[in-house]
Amino acid sequence: MKFTEINVFGVYVAPISVMIAAAWLILVSLRRVANHFGLLRHVWHPALFEIAAYIIVLSSIVILVGR
Repeated sequence: MKFTEINVFGVYVAPISVMIAAAWLILVSLRRVANHFGLLRHVWHPALFEIAAYIIVLSSIVILVGR
């Protein structure tokens, strides 16, 4: 797939910005699930864990879209 600009309400944006927003929405839902089950209490540094999870989700989206 070729990464081309995406028309969002008449404004052309880079495709990575849409992927960043999608990854953030996925991360918010994952964070809610983790808080519900108390998984973040077992992590050494929760903020570092969340940014690592965000990078994993974002890179997975980029790889999936790129194929």
